[in-house]
Amino acid sequence: MESVYSLEPVPEGAGPTSLDVLSFLDELVNSTEEQCFSARSRSTVLEGLPFGGVPTVLAINFILWLLLLLVFSCLRKAAWDYGRLALLMDNDSLTSLFYGEQSEKEKSPSESSPLDVDNKDVGFCSWLISIYQMKDEEIQSKCGIDATTYLSFQRHLLVLLMLVCVLSVAVILPVNFSGDLLGHNPTHFGRTTIANIPTQDRLLWLHSIFALIYFMVTVLCMAHHSVHLEYRENEKVARTLMVTHIPKEITDPSLIIKHFHEAYPSCTVTNVQFCFDVRRLMKLDVERRKAMKGRLYFTTKAQKEGKIMIKTHPCARIFCCRFCGFEQVDAEQYYGELEEKLTDEFNAERNRITLKRLDMAFVTFQDERMTAVILKDYSHIRCHKHPQQSSVTTVVKSHHWGVRYAPAPSDIIWENLSVRGTSWWVRFILLNICLFILLFFLTTPAIIVNTMDMFNVTQPVESLKNPIITQFFPTLLLWAFSVFLPFLVYYSAFFESHWTRSSENQLTMHKCFFFLVFMVIILPSLGLSSLDLFFRWLFDTHFLDEANIKFQCVFLPDNGAFFVNYVVTSSLIGTAMELLRIPGLLVYTARLCFAKSEPERLHVKRSQAYQFQFGLEYAWTSCIFSVVMTYSITCPIIVPFGLLYMLLKHMVDRYNIYYVYIPTKLNQRLHVAAISQVVVAPILCMFWLLFFSVLRLGRGR
Repeated sequence: MESVYSLEPVPEGAGPTSLDVLSFLDELVNSTEEQCFSARSRSTVLEGLPFGGVPTVLAINFILWLLLLLVFSCLRKAAWDYGRLALLMDNDSLTSLFYGEQSEKEKSPSESSPLDVDNKDVGFCSWLISIYQMKDEEIQSKCGIDATTYLSFQRHLLVLLMLVCVLSVAVILPVNFSGDLLGHNPTHFGRTTIANIPTQDRLLWLHSIFALIYFMVTVLCMAHHSVHLEYRENEKVARTLMVTHIPKEITDPSLIIKHFHEAYPSCTVTNVQFCFDVRRLMKLDVERRKAMKGRLYFTTKAQKEGKIMIKTHPCARIFCCRFCGFEQVDAEQYYGELEEKLTDEFNAERNRITLKRLDMAFVTFQDERMTAVILKDYSHIRCHKHPQQSSVTTVVKSHHWGVRYAPAPSDIIWENLSVRGTSWWVRFILLNICLFILLFFLTTPAIIVNTMDMFNVTQPVESLKNPIITQFFPTLLLWAFSVFLPFLVYYSAFFESHWTRSSENQLTMHKCFFFLVFMVIILPSLGLSSLDLFFRWLFDTHFLDEANIKFQCVFLPDNGAFFVNYVVTSSLIGTAMELLRIPGLLVYTARLCFAKSEPERLHVKRSQAYQFQFGLEYAWTSCIFSVVMTYSITCPIIVPFGLLYMLLKHMVDRYNIYYVYIPTKLNQRLHVAAISQVVVAPILCMFWLLFFSVLRLGRGR
């Protein structure tokens, strides 16, 4: 195999710098590309490729993207309205039984959405037009302010990437082309990278200046977004406090009211609501409502068509032949008896609910200024100062209370309130230890490829020697695992049983972003395959010599092409797969197949829509943006594809938020934390230039 570098003879009279650079590059070429990409002797899949394969990968991705869009257009209505689940959702809620009826302002946004939503969704490809025609006011009315804040965040990244694209393509790319270290072949991908510029070229300073400019522009853009965050807390939430560590034997709200009245005479309590363990009650309520709707459905239908018989076995719809032996029963009678049984269980559980009181309560005051005074007083506990006391302080043990602003009712995960104290921390620590161990050894697709090679699974790919396969497969593999493995992080946060959706989303966002940056950017760039190798490389002084892993892999031209191909795959196949949501479609299909009757299938349709996972999507968007910004100067050709990704991602999220996911009410802290994560991207870009300076410029002196 010919070398991808074309080194010219050293010009006569050249200084020692030129000799050192040429010898350094010659040493870099002689190191095998397998070592750079997988830190092992043989790789049949993840390996450096001449010319990067960008045109081939782009063509394949575009064809598959069109095919996936066509499939989605067929399935979104044909597959039981799978692409419009948010329009069919059910808004029944149990929380009003114990925590009061919702006011008009507190109702979920979708409950007040226009009745003619479905009129916009007619025709085979009408959904494409509706994406562009939607206004932010319309999205906010149906989906809430968190949706428009997230979409505004994406638009700011779009504007930022447009500016970076113009500067990188118009200035940095011609500068990289002006070098001659990698020959004069205009089709050579390496000529577009910083590796093509000689170390003595003064134009290298331009890259450092532009990296600083990108950092400043990113900070200014995110500052503009944060200033325009329109987040108004509900008035009732602002004057409600969440009080924890109240003794469980306290069942009289008047004791809580008396304490606040005596300790804070200027504060007036209007309501005290104790919390209960409602996990079983909420489950029974869902089943009871489902049975009630089934009874009403078949009662109405029986009046028109007479007695209706159904098979109640879960597999009756799959094995529908007469010889399967599934018993048929009267549908109206079956659901009537089931409703009566579940109603009795529900009422019995509701009567026992007072015995399942938790050590927390929501205390509402007359004015939000009163809550600020109390919150300030309890913040001094950290400084070992006792809060104001009353005559019942020893009874209610107010000096042990934890006081904070109450989350919005829709933000609270009510069934998780009972998981607290030692049990919560044990669950949290064990889940994160398991997650760390898993990610420690299974961080990048290179680990999977190692295992595949051990069993010669990838031998057919190697024997084909088809550039279409060998150029497209690596980036598709990286994309697939960078989508799958973050879901492990998401489910770890889900099983931690957080009290609010905001804290669950924020923790998911931080963990996923950290994990994705390591898996997608840092480890593949350094030629490492897992965090295990990363820590060995970081702390073991002899590991570099033993494993032959070189820092120079960061600036190998084909390494930049690998990330370009990855962004292309994420832009086209990635966004199309977000529309299809194949795992969700499989679950949806299975639930419909096991539904016993038409009312249960309607219930599945109305309950299949989930809340939009802002934490996961923030992390994923920030990761791709970080990839683009990190290589925007060392490999500027990546920026136009990053702009394409952000545009398609914005359009897909607009559709999914409006048509697929149900509204979510979150805390503003999540959006502020996402802004701070974005600033990591230009910092990584400057670090990459620092590595280049140390490795290339330093060796040349």
